[in-house]
Amino acid sequence: MNPSSQALRLSDDAILDSARITLDTQAKALTGLSQRISNEFSQAVKMILATTGRVIVCGMGKSGLIGKKIAATLASTGTPSFFLHPGEAFHGDLGMIQQEDLVLLISYSGETEEVIRLLPSLSNFGNPLIAIAGNPSSTLATHCQCFLNIAVDREACPNNLAPTTSTTLTAAVGDALAVALMECRDFQPQDFARFHPGGSLGRKLLTRVKDLMHKENLPTCPADMPLSEAISVMTAGRMGVVLIQDNDRIEGIFTDGDLRRALLKKGENIMSKPMSDLMTATPKTIHQDVMIVEAEERMIDEKITLLVVVNDSESVVGLLEIYDR
Repeated sequence: MNPSSQALRLSDDAILDSARITLDTQAKALTGLSQRISNEFSQAVKMILATTGRVIVCGMGKSGLIGKKIAATLASTGTPSFFLHPGEAFHGDLGMIQQEDLVLLISYSGETEEVIRLLPSLSNFGNPLIAIAGNPSSTLATHCQCFLNIAVDREACPNNLAPTTSTTLTAAVGDALAVALMECRDFQPQDFARFHPGGSLGRKLLTRVKDLMHKENLPTCPADMPLSEAISVMTAGRMGVVLIQDNDRIEGIFTDGDLRRALLKKGENIMSKPMSDLMTATPKTIHQDVMIVEAEERMIDEKITLLVVVNDSESVVGLLEIYDR
């Protein structure tokens, strides 16, 4: 029967039941693993902390795919790591392994040929070895200094064949190792951001006001300039604001909101008034070295959309808008 035809015979309820069974199976397996976690895990963490080299993760097939994720997670959380394909390793890439490196070998059966045949070479090199497997009596488990047991009662696959629950536990153990290592090293958000400079977290924790502020052709005018001329400065600046300055010192600020309110006043020759009579004399400023996340939080809290940026000598060096990116 065509698999797509079979799928069409399942009701929505049956499909949802299948999903619930899969998720429940994996959840129970994770709970069971949590309850039986042993000192072997502590040993693995201490071995990784003690190594002066890198953690090299090696696995075949689905285990290899999970291994790539584990290596990436370790590398981004302070543990130098990379993935090595066991087949490529056997054909020359063993040269990538240095004596001070630790090797993390993954095979649920513990008998994967491509992984097992690396053991003699790794033993000769003297690398510390950690195994993630589901059989404590397997070749892999018995030839590594540390064994992390991910045995499952059955896979979520209805035929108990496709690696499903076992790969979930493998990934979970990798995450548990990474988190424990982070805590041992007191790995902070700033450390994480150093390895993710292009992401949103990196931007928040590494970007400063001076990196995003407007600093060219700022709309400025002297305090004695009449409003009629200051409007032209505001228009040219395209930021809805004029900075009233004495040289590079801020004296006041005049926004498009201030302009609207001034124009509503009757009986005054408002256009000829100097900016000193119309400006807000206490503009909100921020130092150029403040982190952008702090600046954004301040603007949100104070319900403003713009800050005047100053340097150590309180000279104006830029303007920051809340939606600057």
